[in-house]
Amino acid sequence: MSKPIILVTGTNGQLGWSLQNLSIEYSHQFEFLFVTREQLDLSKPTTVANFIQQHQPKIVINCAAYTAVDKAETEQETALNINAISVGEIAKACKAIDAILITISTDYVFDGNGTTPYKINHPTNPINYYGYSKWLGEKLALENNADTIIIRTSWVYCEHGNNFVKTMLRLMKERVEVNVVNDQIGCPTYAPDLAQAIMQIILLLPKNKHRGIYHFSNTGNISWFNFATTIRNITELNCLVNPIPSLAFPTPAKRPTYSVMDITAIKKDFEIEITDWQISLKKCLKNLEQ
Repeated sequence: MSKPIILVTGTNGQLGWSLQNLSIEYSHQFEFLFVTREQLDLSKPTTVANFIQQHQPKIVINCAAYTAVDKAETEQETALNINAISVGEIAKACKAIDAILITISTDYVFDGNGTTPYKINHPTNPINYYGYSKWLGEKLALENNADTIIIRTSWVYCEHGNNFVKTMLRLMKERVEVNVVNDQIGCPTYAPDLAQAIMQIILLLPKNKHRGIYHFSNTGNISWFNFATTIRNITELNCLVNPIPSLAFPTPAKRPTYSVMDITAIKKDFEIEITDWQISLKKCLKNLEQ
Protein backbone atom coordinates (compact mmCIF):
# COMPACT_ATOMS: atom_id res chain seq x y z
CA MET A 1 0.00 0.00 0.00
CA SER A 2 1.40 3.42 -0.91
CA LYS A 3 2.11 5.87 1.89
CA PRO A 4 0.01 9.06 2.20
CA ILE A 5 1.72 12.08 0.66
CA ILE A 6 2.41 15.19 2.73
CA LEU A 7 3.03 18.18 0.47
CA VAL A 8 5.06 20.97 2.11
CA THR A 9 5.34 24.40 0.49
CA GLY A 10 7.99 26.96 1.37
CA THR A 11 10.79 24.42 1.72
CA ASN A 12 13.50 27.08 1.87
CA GLY A 13 11.94 28.91 4.80
CA GLN A 14 12.69 28.25 8.47
CA LEU A 15 9.69 26.02 9.11
CA GLY A 16 10.03 24.18 5.79
CA TRP A 17 13.70 23.50 6.59
CA SER A 18 12.78 22.27 10.09
CA LEU A 19 10.09 19.95 8.70
CA GLN A 20 12.58 18.57 6.19
CA ASN A 21 15.01 17.71 9.00
CA LEU A 22 12.20 16.08 10.97
CA SER A 23 10.69 14.18 8.03
CA ILE A 24 13.37 11.46 8.25
CA GLU A 25 11.76 10.29 11.51
CA TYR A 26 8.39 9.89 9.80
CA SER A 27 9.49 8.50 6.42
CA HIS A 28 8.17 5.02 7.26
CA GLN A 29 4.63 6.45 7.60
CA PHE A 30 4.48 9.23 5.03
CA GLU A 31 5.91 10.24 1.71
CA PHE A 32 7.02 13.86 1.88
CA LEU A 33 7.01 16.19 -1.10
CA PHE A 34 8.94 19.38 -0.34
CA VAL A 35 8.44 22.11 -2.93
CA THR A 36 10.25 25.39 -3.49
CA ARG A 37 9.00 28.56 -5.15
CA GLU A 38 10.55 27.31 -8.41
CA GLN A 39 8.20 24.31 -8.39
CA LEU A 40 5.10 26.05 -7.04
CA ASP A 41 5.04 29.83 -7.21
CA LEU A 42 2.30 31.17 -4.94
CA SER A 43 2.62 34.62 -6.46
CA LYS A 44 0.74 32.97 -9.37
CA PRO A 45 -2.46 31.65 -7.72
CA THR A 46 -3.82 30.17 -10.98
CA THR A 47 -1.08 27.50 -10.96
CA VAL A 48 -2.04 26.05 -7.57
CA ALA A 49 -4.99 23.79 -8.41
CA ASN A 50 -3.20 21.86 -11.18
CA PHE A 51 -0.15 21.25 -9.01
CA ILE A 52 -2.17 19.81 -6.13
CA GLN A 53 -4.39 17.79 -8.47
CA GLN A 54 -1.29 16.32 -10.08
CA HIS A 55 0.38 15.21 -6.82
CA GLN A 56 -2.72 14.10 -4.85
CA PRO A 57 -1.45 14.78 -1.31
CA LYS A 58 -3.47 13.66 1.73
CA ILE A 59 -2.16 16.62 3.70
CA VAL A 60 -0.76 19.99 2.64
CA ILE A 61 1.40 21.98 5.07
CA ASN A 62 1.58 25.51 3.70
CA CYS A 63 4.72 27.14 5.11
CA ALA A 64 5.21 29.44 2.12
CA ALA A 65 4.62 33.11 2.86
CA TYR A 66 5.54 36.62 1.90
CA THR A 67 7.15 37.72 5.18
CA ALA A 68 8.88 41.02 4.33
CA VAL A 69 6.68 43.06 6.67
CA ASP A 70 7.93 46.51 5.63
CA LYS A 71 8.12 45.74 1.90
CA ALA A 72 4.53 44.46 1.99
CA GLU A 73 3.38 48.06 2.43
CA THR A 74 4.47 48.79 -1.15
CA GLU A 75 4.46 45.28 -2.71
CA GLN A 76 0.83 44.74 -1.79
CA GLU A 77 -0.19 42.70 -4.83
CA THR A 78 2.60 40.14 -4.29
CA ALA A 79 1.87 39.88 -0.56
CA LEU A 80 -1.84 39.44 -1.28
CA ASN A 81 -1.30 36.74 -3.92
CA ILE A 82 1.08 34.68 -1.77
CA ASN A 83 -0.47 35.15 1.67
CA ALA A 84 -4.16 35.25 0.78
CA ILE A 85 -5.34 34.39 -2.75
CA SER A 86 -3.08 31.35 -3.13
CA VAL A 87 -3.95 30.10 0.36
CA GLY A 88 -7.61 30.19 -0.66
CA GLU A 89 -6.74 28.30 -3.85
CA ILE A 90 -4.77 25.66 -1.89
CA ALA A 91 -7.77 25.18 0.43
CA LYS A 92 -10.12 24.81 -2.55
CA ALA A 93 -7.78 22.33 -4.27
CA CYS A 94 -7.45 20.32 -1.04
CA LYS A 95 -11.22 20.13 -0.69
CA ALA A 96 -11.53 18.83 -4.26
CA ILE A 97 -9.29 15.82 -3.46
CA ASP A 98 -10.40 15.39 0.17
CA ALA A 99 -7.08 16.55 1.61
CA ILE A 100 -6.45 18.36 4.89
CA LEU A 101 -4.76 21.76 4.88
CA ILE A 102 -2.48 22.99 7.67
CA THR A 103 -1.50 26.59 6.97
CA ILE A 104 0.68 28.94 9.00
CA SER A 105 -0.46 32.40 10.04
CA THR A 106 0.82 35.10 12.36
CA ASP A 107 0.35 37.14 15.54
CA TYR A 108 0.22 40.16 13.20
CA VAL A 109 -3.50 39.54 12.61
CA PHE A 110 -3.97 41.32 15.98
CA ASP A 111 -3.58 45.07 16.53
CA GLY A 112 -1.25 44.69 19.53
CA ASN A 113 -3.43 46.74 21.88
CA GLY A 114 -4.08 43.76 24.19
CA THR A 115 -2.67 43.29 27.68
CA THR A 116 -3.49 39.59 28.21
CA PRO A 117 -2.65 36.67 25.87
CA TYR A 118 -4.89 36.59 22.78
CA LYS A 119 -7.28 33.66 22.71
CA ILE A 120 -7.96 31.94 19.37
CA ASN A 121 -11.36 33.67 19.05
CA HIS A 122 -10.07 37.16 19.94
CA PRO A 123 -11.17 39.76 17.35
CA THR A 124 -8.56 40.35 14.65
CA ASN A 125 -7.56 43.83 13.56
CA PRO A 126 -4.28 43.93 11.59
CA ILE A 127 -2.40 47.25 11.61
CA ASN A 128 -0.14 46.63 8.60
CA TYR A 129 -0.56 45.15 5.12
CA TYR A 130 1.36 41.98 5.90
CA GLY A 131 -1.02 41.28 8.80
CA TYR A 132 -4.01 42.06 6.60
CA SER A 133 -2.82 39.67 3.86
CA LYS A 134 -2.31 36.87 6.40
CA TRP A 135 -5.73 37.55 7.97
CA LEU A 136 -7.38 37.32 4.54
CA GLY A 137 -5.52 34.05 3.90
CA GLU A 138 -7.03 32.60 7.09
CA LYS A 139 -10.50 33.72 6.05
CA LEU A 140 -10.26 32.29 2.52
CA ALA A 141 -8.79 29.00 3.76
CA LEU A 142 -11.64 28.41 6.23
CA GLU A 143 -14.30 29.51 3.72
CA ASN A 144 -12.97 27.18 1.02
CA ASN A 145 -12.27 24.09 3.12
CA ALA A 146 -13.69 23.15 6.53
CA ASP A 147 -10.88 20.58 6.83
CA THR A 148 -8.33 23.32 7.54
CA ILE A 149 -6.11 23.92 10.55
CA ILE A 150 -4.59 27.39 10.86
CA ILE A 151 -1.62 27.82 13.19
CA ARG A 152 -0.78 31.37 14.15
CA THR A 153 2.79 31.73 15.35
CA SER A 154 5.18 34.53 16.30
CA TRP A 155 8.85 35.58 16.37
CA VAL A 156 10.06 32.50 14.49
CA TYR A 157 13.76 31.64 14.45
CA CYS A 158 16.06 28.64 13.92
CA GLU A 159 19.54 27.74 12.69
CA HIS A 160 18.52 28.30 9.05
CA GLY A 161 17.66 31.47 7.13
CA ASN A 162 17.46 35.06 8.35
CA ASN A 163 16.06 35.79 11.78
CA PHE A 164 16.49 37.89 14.91
CA VAL A 165 18.74 35.40 16.71
CA LYS A 166 21.26 35.14 13.86
CA THR A 167 21.20 38.90 13.25
CA MET A 168 21.90 39.61 16.94
CA LEU A 169 24.75 37.09 17.01
CA ARG A 170 26.35 38.75 14.01
CA LEU A 171 25.92 42.32 15.32
CA MET A 172 27.16 41.43 18.81
CA LYS A 173 30.34 39.99 17.34
CA GLU A 174 30.88 43.06 15.13
CA ARG A 175 29.90 45.89 17.49
CA VAL A 176 30.58 47.18 20.97
CA GLU A 177 26.90 47.99 21.53
CA VAL A 178 23.51 47.38 19.88
CA ASN A 179 20.13 49.09 20.31
CA VAL A 180 17.02 46.89 20.60
CA VAL A 181 13.38 47.91 21.07
CA ASN A 182 12.04 47.32 24.54
CA ASP A 183 8.33 48.12 24.12
CA GLN A 184 7.18 45.27 21.85
CA ILE A 185 6.21 42.17 23.81
CA GLY A 186 5.76 38.70 22.32
CA CYS A 187 6.73 35.02 22.35
CA PRO A 188 9.65 33.52 20.43
CA THR A 189 8.98 30.34 18.44
CA TYR A 190 11.76 27.88 17.66
CA ALA A 191 10.82 26.53 14.21
CA PRO A 192 11.82 22.87 15.01
CA ASP A 193 9.40 22.95 17.98
CA LEU A 194 6.59 24.11 15.69
CA ALA A 195 7.54 21.43 13.13
CA GLN A 196 7.32 18.79 15.87
CA ALA A 197 3.89 20.10 16.93
CA ILE A 198 2.63 19.92 13.32
CA MET A 199 3.73 16.30 13.03
CA GLN A 200 2.00 15.51 16.33
CA ILE A 201 -1.20 17.07 14.93
CA ILE A 202 -0.88 14.99 11.75
CA LEU A 203 -0.46 11.75 13.72
CA LEU A 204 -3.70 12.50 15.58
CA LEU A 205 -5.72 13.57 12.51
CA PRO A 206 -7.42 10.22 11.78
CA LYS A 207 -9.17 10.14 15.17
CA ASN A 208 -9.08 13.84 16.04
CA LYS A 209 -11.78 16.04 14.53
CA HIS A 210 -10.44 19.39 15.78
CA ARG A 211 -10.06 21.97 13.02
CA GLY A 212 -9.90 25.76 12.75
CA ILE A 213 -7.56 28.31 14.30
CA TYR A 214 -4.81 27.57 16.84
CA HIS A 215 -1.91 29.48 18.38
CA PHE A 216 1.62 28.14 18.83
CA SER A 217 4.76 29.66 20.33
CA ASN A 218 7.20 28.60 22.99
CA THR A 219 6.09 29.39 26.55
CA GLY A 220 6.98 32.66 28.25
CA ASN A 221 6.80 36.21 26.90
CA ILE A 222 9.47 38.88 26.57
CA SER A 223 10.48 42.05 24.75
CA TRP A 224 12.93 42.06 21.83
CA PHE A 225 15.38 43.67 24.27
CA ASN A 226 14.99 40.73 26.72
CA PHE A 227 15.47 38.35 23.77
CA ALA A 228 18.70 40.11 22.77
CA THR A 229 20.14 40.25 26.30
CA THR A 230 19.41 36.55 26.80
CA ILE A 231 21.23 35.72 23.54
CA ARG A 232 24.19 37.78 24.75
CA ASN A 233 24.21 36.17 28.21
CA ILE A 234 24.03 32.59 26.89
CA THR A 235 26.79 33.17 24.34
CA GLU A 236 28.84 35.29 26.78
CA LEU A 237 29.49 37.89 24.09
CA ASN A 238 30.94 41.17 25.27
CA CYS A 239 28.41 43.63 23.84
CA LEU A 240 26.30 46.30 25.48
CA VAL A 241 22.57 45.97 24.66
CA ASN A 242 20.64 49.25 24.97
CA PRO A 243 16.85 49.33 25.33
CA ILE A 244 15.17 51.83 23.00
CA PRO A 245 11.51 52.73 22.31
CA SER A 246 9.94 51.73 18.96
CA LEU A 247 9.61 55.45 18.16
CA ALA A 248 13.41 55.63 17.99
CA PHE A 249 13.42 52.93 15.32
CA PRO A 250 10.73 53.92 12.79
CA THR A 251 9.71 51.33 10.15
CA PRO A 252 7.39 51.61 7.11
CA ALA A 253 4.98 49.09 8.68
CA LYS A 254 3.57 49.55 12.18
CA ARG A 255 4.32 46.68 14.60
CA PRO A 256 1.91 45.36 17.25
CA THR A 257 3.20 46.33 20.73
CA TYR A 258 1.68 43.29 22.44
CA SER A 259 1.78 39.98 20.54
CA VAL A 260 1.41 37.33 23.23
CA MET A 261 -0.91 34.48 22.19
CA ASP A 262 -2.78 32.01 24.38
CA ILE A 263 -1.49 28.52 23.46
CA THR A 264 -3.73 26.40 25.71
CA ALA A 265 -6.05 25.20 22.90
CA ILE A 266 -3.34 23.52 20.81
CA LYS A 267 -1.87 21.87 23.94
CA LYS A 268 -5.26 20.51 24.99
CA ASP A 269 -6.72 19.47 21.62
CA PHE A 270 -3.57 17.82 20.25
CA GLU A 271 -1.76 16.71 23.43
CA ILE A 272 1.24 18.88 22.64
CA GLU A 273 3.92 19.64 25.20
CA ILE A 274 5.47 23.05 24.63
CA THR A 275 9.00 23.98 25.67
CA ASP A 276 10.03 27.16 27.47
CA TRP A 277 11.55 29.71 25.09
CA GLN A 278 14.89 29.84 26.93
CA ILE A 279 15.44 26.07 26.64
CA SER A 280 14.83 26.15 22.89
CA LEU A 281 16.99 29.23 22.45
CA LYS A 282 19.91 27.49 24.22
CA LYS A 283 19.50 24.50 21.91
CA CYS A 284 19.54 26.71 18.82
CA LEU A 285 22.59 28.68 19.97
CA LYS A 286 24.46 25.48 20.77
CA ASN A 287 23.72 24.14 17.27
CA LEU A 288 24.84 27.42 15.69
CA GLU A 289 28.08 27.28 17.69
CA GLN A 290 28.84 23.82 16.33
